Amino acid sequence: MNRRWLSPLMPLYAVGVAWRNRRIENGSEPVRRLRWPVVSIGNLSTGGSGKTPLTIALAKALSARGLTVDVLSRGYGRTSGLAVRVDPNGTAGEFGDEPLLIAREARVPVYVAAQRYDAGLLAEADGSAGLGDCVHLLDDGFQHRQLARDADIVLLNREDWQDRLLPAGNLREPLAALRRVTVLAIPADERDFEAELRGWGWQGPVWRLRRTMDVWIVDGPVLAFCGIARPAQFFAGLETGGMRIAARRTFPDHHRYTAKDVERLLAFALAAGAAALVTTQKDFVRCGALFASIPETLLLKTARLRIEIEDEETAIEWLVARIAAAQPRSPL
Repeated sequence: MNRRWLSPLMPLYAVGVAWRNRRIENGSEPVRRLRWPVVSIGNLSTGGSGKTPLTIALAKALSARGLTVDVLSRGYGRTSGLAVRVDPNGTAGEFGDEPLLIAREARVPVYVAAQRYDAGLLAEADGSAGLGDCVHLLDDGFQHRQLARDADIVLLNREDWQDRLLPAGNLREPLAALRRVTVLAIPADERDFEAELRGWGWQGPVWRLRRTMDVWIVDGPVLAFCGIARPAQFFAGLETGGMRIAARRTFPDHHRYTAKDVERLLAFALAAGAAALVTTQKDFVRCGALFASIPETLLLKTARLRIEIEDEETAIEWLVARIAAAQPRSPL
């Protein structure tokens, strides 16, 4: 979203970002290191890039190769800042929607805390008996520089590349921040983008990601709703999958649903003649038990977003080698 009228505030935001990064780099703000290697998955923009499905994919791939994997997250939107292990049967209010979804889909331990370092300490205490190589995956960690990492994987698309800093654009940091990235992960369908990045000066690995939305077949039109950063991508994915959208409803990113929201959605669905309600996995997690009383005449479906890495074997082999090279150490 372009908010040109806020352009005069961009220099002020840029100064704040530069000041914070300078404090990290000159040691004024301490950077702490966990005993196990840390691999961060992040981006430059404010949400909507596919960090969560990539984290899930990496957790599964690394676990399949015998590594002991856990995920560390802030748990955006949770009601407590204490370090806890996510219970897959819990609620988004307890753990945050993304950590809860990761715990359910990746089937690895997920830990949340206001400070990811505290989450990592708890993970290492719980996993002290783990065998073989161990690794923490840091969800949405690129800007969380207070925790040292051994690899930074950053998702980037052409929209981000052409965007501007907050508050006029959606970039949390300027493009120059890519200089500290280890791997750039770009959409597989943006074929010329890698050449453009190489021309800019990028010399590191580039992963190409394929996004696939698993869509249920519904006999009739649907009401599609979501509370995510880029709802247009969700609606477009449903239509590409063959769904006929009768009505759309959007909520703010990470919206905490209420019974009143559900009442309105049901009313909209009935008024539109929808045969089903369709939403994202993250929104479904946030809805919790609110849809327990949905009429039998209406279906409730979720669309699952999957991310696959082209030439995954090579990419994961590279990452496993990177993790193996980072020997366990004493935490700081």
